Amino acid sequence: MASPPGPAEQLQGIVERLTYQAEDTGFAVVRLKTPRTRELVTAVGNFAHIQPGQTLTLQGTWQDHPKFGAQFQVSTYQETKPASLTGIEKYLGSGLIKGVGPATAKRIVTHFGLDTLRVLDEEIQRLREVPGLGSTKVRQIQTAWQAQKAIQGVMLFLQDHGVSPTYAVKIWQYYGDQAITRVRENPYQLATDIYGIGFATADAIARTLGIPPESEFRYRCGVLHLLRAAAEEGHCFLSLSELIRQGGEKLAQSEFTPDPQVLTDVVSAMGLTGEVVLQGGPSPWQGEFLCYLPSFYHSEKNLAEQLYRRCQAALSVDPLRLKNWLERFEAAQGITLSDQQRQAVELAAQERVLVLTGGPGVGKTFVVRTIVALWQAMGKTLALGAPTGRAAQGLSEVTRQPAQTLHRLLEFDPKTQEFQRHQHRPLEADGVVVDEASMLDLFLAYALVKAVAPVGQLLLVGDGDQLPSVGPGKVLRDLINSGQVPVVRLTQIFRQAQTSAIITAAHQVNRGVCPPLEMVSPQPHSDCLWLESQGVAALERLIIQQLPAWGFLPAQDLQVIAPMNRGELGTYNLNRFLQALLNPPSPLKPELKFPEWTLRQGDRVMQQVNDYQREVFNGDLGFISTLNPAASELTVQFGERLVPYDLTNLPQLHPAFCCTVHKAQGSEYPVVIFPLSLQHRIMLSRNLLYTGLTRARRLAILVGSAQALAIAVGQVEAQKRHTLLAHRLERLHLEGV
Repeated sequence: MASPPGPAEQLQGIVERLTYQAEDTGFAVVRLKTPRTRELVTAVGNFAHIQPGQTLTLQGTWQDHPKFGAQFQVSTYQETKPASLTGIEKYLGSGLIKGVGPATAKRIVTHFGLDTLRVLDEEIQRLREVPGLGSTKVRQIQTAWQAQKAIQGVMLFLQDHGVSPTYAVKIWQYYGDQAITRVRENPYQLATDIYGIGFATADAIARTLGIPPESEFRYRCGVLHLLRAAAEEGHCFLSLSELIRQGGEKLAQSEFTPDPQVLTDVVSAMGLTGEVVLQGGPSPWQGEFLCYLPSFYHSEKNLAEQLYRRCQAALSVDPLRLKNWLERFEAAQGITLSDQQRQAVELAAQERVLVLTGGPGVGKTFVVRTIVALWQAMGKTLALGAPTGRAAQGLSEVTRQPAQTLHRLLEFDPKTQEFQRHQHRPLEADGVVVDEASMLDLFLAYALVKAVAPVGQLLLVGDGDQLPSVGPGKVLRDLINSGQVPVVRLTQIFRQAQTSAIITAAHQVNRGVCPPLEMVSPQPHSDCLWLESQGVAALERLIIQQLPAWGFLPAQDLQVIAPMNRGELGTYNLNRFLQALLNPPSPLKPELKFPEWTLRQGDRVMQQVNDYQREVFNGDLGFISTLNPAASELTVQFGERLVPYDLTNLPQLHPAFCCTVHKAQGSEYPVVIFPLSLQHRIMLSRNLLYTGLTRARRLAILVGSAQALAIAVGQVEAQKRHTLLAHRLERLHLEGV
C-alpha cells in the first residue's frame, strides 16, 4: 500500500507532458519541470483543461507510491502565466489554444515579445499585425483564448468555494460558461445535475456562498436527498411524517432547527410542481400522505396495471392434449411430477404471468426444464434471462437453452441509460423465463414486463424467502402476497434432497427454527457444519487443513460470504486475510497496489458493474490470469474467456475471496463459509442467513457465536421495505379495472 501523505505544501512547475488523462473526470498524471529538481516530478489529480507548456501552482501533499515512487497528490491548483519568451512560446504552442501550433506561436511571440499575453488578454485584434495571420485565423484564436480564460475563471471560483477539482471539472463540463452563474443562483441544483455531488457537498458550497439554512432551495434539495437515501435502503416512498422527522434531523445546523410546518409546506409545494408525488396511504398509513419520487410512483403504478391486465387474459389450452404431452414427457424422463409440479406446468400453458417459487430441494429446476420443453413443443419462441451473469449461466445449464442477463436481453444502452426493448419494441418471444426473480427491483421488473409482447407469457422463478433486491422494492414477495398473480409454491422436499443437511437447515431457518448443526470435526458426517469461534484465526486451520483433508481445493472451491463489508469479519478485512492465505505474495506473482487493496496474479476477483462492450457483468467471478504492473494492465479469466483491463476500467474489479450475501445471490459454490458475529448484528436476519446457506452446493460451514446465530434466525427481516405494489394489485382487483 502507498505510504500516508505528507504535510500540505505548494509546488510550482511547467507541464512537460501528460502521462494519462481521463476525459470524463479530468483525472491526470502529469510530469512537471520544477525549480526544485533537475528531474521531472509526477503530479496526480483532477484538472479541467491541461496541456504541456502550462505553468501551474499546485497545492497538495507528497505521497510515496510503492510502484511509481514519489507523487504529488493535487488538492487544488491554479494556472500562472509564464514570464520568459521561451515559456510564452511553449505555452501558446502547446495545443492549449485551438489553431495555434508551435510555428504560429513562434511568429506571435517574435512579433509581441514579453507583451504577448497582455495583447491576447486586452488587444487580441492586434494579432492581425502578425505576418501570415488572417481575419479568420484571428477570430478562431480569439474564441479559443476566451474559452480558456473562462475555464480557469470557473475553476478558481469553484475551488475558492470548497469544490474539489474532481467535481469542478464535472460542473464545468455540465454548465460550461454558465457554471458560476448557476452555482451562485442555486448550488443545491448540483445535487440533481452532477453525478457524485450529494446534498452534503451542495450544502457545504451553499454555506460558503452565504445562502441561509432556511433557504427554500435547501429544503427542496433536502427532501429529494432523503427520498433518494430511502431508496438506497430499498424503500419506494416515505410517509410524510417520517419525511418531516428525518428532515428535521438532516437540515438542522448548529443554531438552526427547521420549522416542521415550513418543511411540510415545502413538500406540499413540491407536490404541486411534480417534484414529488403525494398519495393518500392505505393501512398502516391511513390518513397520511406517502411521498414518492415521480419515477418511483409511476413505475410502481404502471407495473401493477400492466401485470394485472396480463393476468386477466388467460390462454385457451386443450386439456387432453396437455395431459397426453405430460404423460409422454414423464415417460421419456423416467420421472413422475408431483401434484404441485404438475399444477405449475398446467398453469404455465395457459397463464400470461406465472410465479414459480419454493425453497431448495423442491424441484424448481425440473419444473422450469419441463415448462421450457412444453413451450417449445407448443411452437413458442423463447427468451431466457436472469438479473446476473452467473444466474443466467445457471439457467442456461438447467434448460440447455441460451440465457442472458436481463440488461442484455432488454438491450440496455449505457449511453442513454435506457432499455431498447419496451412496449413499442417488445421482445421477439412468445415465452419469457426469468430466474432468480427475487433479485428484481422495481425498475428492472417494470422494464421487463413492458418488454414482454402483448401476446407473450412470462414465467418468474425465484425464492421469495431470499433477500430482496439491492434496488428499491420487493417485487417477487409483493407479487406472491398480492393474491392477484398466479403463484405455485413448491413445498415438497424430494427424497434425494432430504439427505442434505444444507437443505434441511435452510428450511428450518425459514420456519424460525435454529437448526441442530454438526460441529466441525476431522471426519464430519454432514454437509452443513458449525464452528463456534470469534475472529479470523479459526478460519486459517479450517481452510488450510480441514478443507483439503475433506477433498476440497480452497482456492477454487471456497467462497466466503459475509453479512457486511466493514469490521474484522467484513468483506474488506476478510479479503485481505484470505488473499494472504490462498494467494500469498511471491516474486513469480506480479501485483498492483491500491490504497484499499492489492490485486495479485492468481487472485479471485468480481466484476462490479455491467460492461456491455466487453460482455462482463456485475457479479461475474474470475481469476487474474496475467498482470503487468508497469502498464497497470491485467487479464481476467472469466470461464473460458480472457478479458483485458487497464487503468481506466480497473476500478470495475474488486477482490472476491469474500463477498457479501447480496453479491453472492444468484450463484452457487461448492463450499461456503459464512461468518456470523455480533459485529454483524445490524444486518442479521432470517432471510440473510437463509440466502447465505442456500449458496452452498456441497458444504456449508457457519462460523461464529451461537448468540449471533439465534439473532439471525429470530429476526424475520432486518428492515421492512415501504412498497405498495401488492396493495395496488389488490385495489385493481377490487375496482375491477
